[in-house]
Amino acid sequence: MTQGLNAKVLHATKWSSITEIIAKVLSPVTTMILARLLVPEMFGIMATITIVISFAELFTDAGFQKYLIQKEFKSKEDLTESANVAFLTNLFLAILLWGVIIVFRDSLSDLFGKNKLGTAISIACVSLPLGAFSSIQMALFTRDLDFKTLFKIRVISLVIPLLITIPFAIVFRNYWALIIGNIALKLGNAIYFTYKSTWKPKLEYSVILFKQMFSFTSWTVLESILIWLSNFVSIIIVSLKLDDYHIGLFQTSITLVVQIITITVSAITPVLFSTLSRMQNNDAEFKRLFLSFQSVIALVVIPLGIGLFSFRQFVTLLLLGDQWGEAANFIGLLGLSNAFVIVYSNICSEVFRAKGKPQLSLVLQFTFLVFFIPSMIFAVNYGFIALYITHSVLKFILIIVSLILMTYYFKISLFDMLKSTAVKIIVAGLMFVLSLLMRQISTSFYWNLLSIVVCVLFYFGVLFSIKEERTFLLKVKDLVRNAFIS
Repeated sequence: MTQGLNAKVLHATKWSSITEIIAKVLSPVTTMILARLLVPEMFGIMATITIVISFAELFTDAGFQKYLIQKEFKSKEDLTESANVAFLTNLFLAILLWGVIIVFRDSLSDLFGKNKLGTAISIACVSLPLGAFSSIQMALFTRDLDFKTLFKIRVISLVIPLLITIPFAIVFRNYWALIIGNIALKLGNAIYFTYKSTWKPKLEYSVILFKQMFSFTSWTVLESILIWLSNFVSIIIVSLKLDDYHIGLFQTSITLVVQIITITVSAITPVLFSTLSRMQNNDAEFKRLFLSFQSVIALVVIPLGIGLFSFRQFVTLLLLGDQWGEAANFIGLLGLSNAFVIVYSNICSEVFRAKGKPQLSLVLQFTFLVFFIPSMIFAVNYGFIALYITHSVLKFILIIVSLILMTYYFKISLFDMLKSTAVKIIVAGLMFVLSLLMRQISTSFYWNLLSIVVCVLFYFGVLFSIKEERTFLLKVKDLVRNAFIS
């Protein structure tokens, strides 16, 4: 069983990695173009609309995606029946919430101090029912580790902004281009998943099964709400206190950092959750797989975060342009903190869910918000700089709580994690010192490019000179080669 699972993991990692390679090329390109076509204020308005959409999406899914991925079903018929209940529930909730948003659109607009934005909010939320047509199919493909199919839909979702959002941005030069692009994206996903999925929804519904499913996912729903608060409460606070310009700076900085810093974790996390879920009853193999995944993620994410901090001015100018210069320090600091949070906290949440303990993620997010919300409310009164410093530094609370939970419940300690990641952190730190020294020579465009290349070569060169790390790098190389050949 383990050998068969490993083969599936290799195949899944292959397609997930190919997807992310393409995504990391096209996503920043789209951001670069849109950042030069639209002023920060337009992104600020869209961030407000996104708050409403994302909050509604929490309830339309109701945690059923994770239920379908994690649950061990007795038969294919049980899986099909559960998928049908999940789909019909999601669709009903999506239409219901869309109707509520349409009725109260002006009140929602006034809540964020955005007069006459109600129509835009109601139209943008057409993405809710469209999203219901693809979320269950996506969960079923993920459960089967069928990342080849997911790769194709991701490519479609990456091409749509280039073909639709950017042309509309050229014409309208406002937030409507972003709204239209998002709707087109959800429509494309719905059409493709409906066409490709072997499972088709039926008008059959079991209230008893719904109650069983909801009792299983109730913790996941609460966790999703808290994660949403963690991601969006700062934007809400900024929306209520600062102008559209700074909202745009804040949200676009976060979006850019996510695009850059998740280059490895986005490819591995779906595979990690599905794989760990299948091994949840084998503690030794579960721990080994987790630490292996974590080590691979740290190999790339840690130096990427440190490099983003070191070259923050250059990255901001390159990807966003001159009008976004004020966001550079936030981009660098957030990249640095997020790198460590991803390695020592975010992937721990996959362990909690894979082990059937989503309530631990709830504890994690709640503890974080207890400190985060009052700190952000206090910091926003002192301006944009105090706000983003507070936002970035407080992220380390997630690491502290995650390590405590991992040690107590799963006997995976900080020492276990550091055995495979500490050397990478030290070498990445030396790389940072090298980048500072090179910056003393020049800050020109081409010198920055050369400095980045030198730092990358230095990082991997030093690791390769260390025997244990060299063995690890060769194993990763073989893993990647086998995954892409298979």
